Amino acid sequence: MNKKRIWQTTIAIVACTAVFTAIKFSQQANEKATTRLLASKSIPQAPDYTDTTMWYIAENDTLGSGADVFYVVSTWEEDWITADGDTCHYADVWNPKHRERMSREMKKAAEYMADGNRFYAPYYRHTTIDAWMMNNEDTIYHRTRPSMADVCDAFDHFQKQRDHSRPLIIAGFSQGAMAVVELLKHIDDDTYSQLAAAYVMGYKVAAEDTVECKHIRAAKGEADTGVTICYNTVKDVKYAKPLLTNTCMAINPVNWHTDDTPATLHDTITVTLSTTHRVLVVSGYSGDEYRPYRGFINVGDIHSCEPWLYSQCLKQNMKVRSREWRKAQIES
Repeated sequence: MNKKRIWQTTIAIVACTAVFTAIKFSQQANEKATTRLLASKSIPQAPDYTDTTMWYIAENDTLGSGADVFYVVSTWEEDWITADGDTCHYADVWNPKHRERMSREMKKAAEYMADGNRFYAPYYRHTTIDAWMMNNEDTIYHRTRPSMADVCDAFDHFQKQRDHSRPLIIAGFSQGAMAVVELLKHIDDDTYSQLAAAYVMGYKVAAEDTVECKHIRAAKGEADTGVTICYNTVKDVKYAKPLLTNTCMAINPVNWHTDDTPATLHDTITVTLSTTHRVLVVSGYSGDEYRPYRGFINVGDIHSCEPWLYSQCLKQNMKVRSREWRKAQIES
C-alpha cells in the first residue's frame, strides 16, 4: 500500500471514529437529559395501567371478526401550576379534569374506530402544547420522553392482555401520532407480525425513522398490511408546518393513492396529495369549525380535522386492512 493510500485510509478511520463518538455522545446526552427530566418534582405521578380508570375502552366486536385498535390521543393541556407552585409541562392522568378532556377525543374516535372492533385508549402524561409552541425539535424530543414512555408502557400492558390471533391497529392524532411512530420503534418483530396497519394522523414520519426502524413501511394502496398511513391537511402548501409535516411518506386517505390524483369527499370537497410537499391540499372545505389556536395550528393548515374529516374513509379502511390481514394468516 503506497503512502497516499495509507494516508487516505487513516483519514477515513479517524472520520468514522469521530462520527461514532459524536453519535455516542449525543445518545448519552439525551439519556442524561431524560433522566434529569424524569427526576423533576413537577412531573405528575405515573399512570398505573392495571387500573381501569387509566383506560377508555369500547368493545364492540360482537362477531369476533374485527381488530384490536390501540388509539393515542393528541394534546389537551397547557402548562399549569402545581400545588407547590411549580410549572408542569404534562397532563396529570390522576386529575379528573385532565382525564375528562382526553376522553372527549377518545369517545369521538371510538364512534367510528370501535365499530366492529375492540377499542382501547390509554390516558397518558402527554406533553403540554407549550413545548410545541417553541417550534424546537430538541425541546420537543426531551419533553415528550415521559409521554412516550407512558404510551409504550400502556401498549405493553395492552399487548399482554389481548388475543394475538386478532389483527392489531395502532392509531394516533398529532402528539398521539408521534407516539404511533415511537411505538413502531418499540415493538418487537412478533408484535409487528400482528399489525394490520398504523395510522399517523397529523404528524410526520421522518426519513431517519424509516432507517432506524424496519417496522415503518409506507402504505402504497388501500389494502396492504403491516404498513404506516401518514397524512397532513392544508388549504395551500404554503401553510404546511415543517414541525408536523416534514415527512418522507404520505397517502391520500380518500382514494388511497400516493400520486396527485384528486379525490372527492362528501360530494363537495376535493382532496389532492401534493407529491412535492407530501401534504393533502383540500378545496371546497373551509374548516371553520376548527378555530385558530395561538397562531400555531388551524391557520391555513387544518390540523384539527385529521381524525374527523376522513373518519368514514378510515373506518372502512381499517376493516379492509384487518380483513386482508386475516386472509394472509389463513393462506400462510
